[in-house]
Amino acid sequence: MTFSLGSILVEPGTPAVPLHAVTADRLEAWAATQPSAVKAWLTATNFRGDSGSVSVIADAGGAVAMVVLGLGKGDDPWVTGNLAKTLPKSVYRLHESVGAMPGFATWAALAWGLGAYGFGKYKSESPSERARLQWPEGCDRAYVEQAVAAAALTRDLVNTPANDMLPDALEQAAKDLATACDATFRTITGDELLAANYPMIHAVGRASTCAPRLIDFTWGMATAPKVTLVGKGVCFDTGGLDLKPASAMALMKKDMGGAATVLGLAQMIMQAALPVRLRVMIPAVENAVAGNAFRPGDILRTRKGITVEIGNTDAEGRLVLGDALTEAVSESPALLIDFATLTGAARTALGPEIPALFTDDEALARDFAAAADKCFDPVWRLPLWQPYRRMIDSKVADINNAGDSPFAGAITAALFLKEFARPKDTNVPWAHLDVYAWNPGDRPGRPAGGEALAQRAAFELIRARFT
Repeated sequence: MTFSLGSILVEPGTPAVPLHAVTADRLEAWAATQPSAVKAWLTATNFRGDSGSVSVIADAGGAVAMVVLGLGKGDDPWVTGNLAKTLPKSVYRLHESVGAMPGFATWAALAWGLGAYGFGKYKSESPSERARLQWPEGCDRAYVEQAVAAAALTRDLVNTPANDMLPDALEQAAKDLATACDATFRTITGDELLAANYPMIHAVGRASTCAPRLIDFTWGMATAPKVTLVGKGVCFDTGGLDLKPASAMALMKKDMGGAATVLGLAQMIMQAALPVRLRVMIPAVENAVAGNAFRPGDILRTRKGITVEIGNTDAEGRLVLGDALTEAVSESPALLIDFATLTGAARTALGPEIPALFTDDEALARDFAAAADKCFDPVWRLPLWQPYRRMIDSKVADINNAGDSPFAGAITAALFLKEFARPKDTNVPWAHLDVYAWNPGDRPGRPAGGEALAQRAAFELIRARFT
């Protein structure tokens, strides 16, 4: 990991600059209680307490004496998300929060930690020093440590370029995590996939010089409720023989963002010791171009036993997920969630910040939405509109991986996955998250680059359901 939370959030007790967080509607009354010089400075600088606004106030010697942070209406959990990078380099303590939202101490620490993240692995110069925050009183420290570490792991994996993050490196990252948490780890690699009946994972990844593999680890008591996470691990996606243009290929190092999100989520679950039997499955491949690459028009066998006509080799993620989901559902887990950077259509519909949630389980949809709202980690449900299943019909096979319709691409991709996650003889609660796994630009607490979208929401969902 390239980022250490311990250098950003520090133990209380040492001298620190007081930070006063105040909502706009309480600012005038609060300022009246402060020394006249502070009140005069805030008036002179027209400080209004807008969300995220900052006033740095110096003492007579020019040193930073205090910081006033505007909370706006008091409902923004990301209000401290830029402070580690923008405040003068010092140690700060949350002295008071006037009019703040419930649990503000936790959100202040979380946003501070997430916003301090930087990916400096390939920089020749050391990253610039960050402003540090003392752990606030009343903060849920364990949660913040777990959530920031999970997001940092996901961001590191997504940000790492494919020359250092092909299936073998992704396997090693998963193995390191499993070893650290005493999980049982195994992989099925290369032609072993055919012997073990994972033909679609093999077909998609066989053209790469780095063999395809299924990463699989379990953790927790065997008698606990089974929670299975499946993450798309396409470590680079050329589009296959349906080759992507250069502009579309530029960010394809992030096409393993689903796998990275799942690994971070799994780490969070294991560190929190949630009472579940966790299984993590990651089909890890590179969708490359070579003489043995799978082709448009090919018909693939699947672990489920049905056949898939290849309408487009650039719709490869759903293929590798299909084999993994078939195995996952065979154990009838109490909950099955997959994460995947699956479709551009989901981004067209919802943009880069909001993952698309698909499920046909109404209770699960409600619980996921409630969890997302609680931890400010949004998702938006899109319909598994069954009539659109006709768009991926095939005249020569049981199903087509892409079809030829330009419409409803995120929905038809989810319907393809449903064929494997929800066979007719099972009723496993299943949710599919179509995520972008990337921030195109900087936002408070969410710097540009790889991102762990819906990770905290899924953790909250699992914690609420099984504890």
